Amino acid sequence: MDPEQTVREFFRLLALPDTEAAVALLADDVVWKNTGLPTFTGRKVGGLLLDAEKRGVTVDITVHHAAANGDVVLTDRTDVLRKGKWETSFWVRGTFEVHDGRITLWDDAFSWADLARGSVMGLTKLLG
Repeated sequence: MDPEQTVREFFRLLALPDTEAAVALLADDVVWKNTGLPTFTGRKVGGLLLDAEKRGVTVDITVHHAAANGDVVLTDRTDVLRKGKWETSFWVRGTFEVHDGRITLWDDAFSWADLARGSVMGLTKLLG
């Protein structure tokens, strides 16, 4: 797979969920960054994803745009996180680096206000 296909496959596997297969697309020394959150590296990243799946957290990812230049893939997408009947939807800009068919960098930026708004809307739907 080329780098863009690798990133799209990673998202597809996370949404199934087939988290173990998604984690297999991460390099052993992957770096995962999220706006305002700690950076996670290596096997910890896969562990966090597998733990979320165990806890019943699911994700849907809609890629609106993707652009690749060599090993770098930029994504513009909407992520939907669910836990039971609650969900939140928010915009994410992602930068990925893919080497030898595995993701070495996963750097997401998002608006905390957008995430909070989506979370409140999800709670409102849950209670309504």
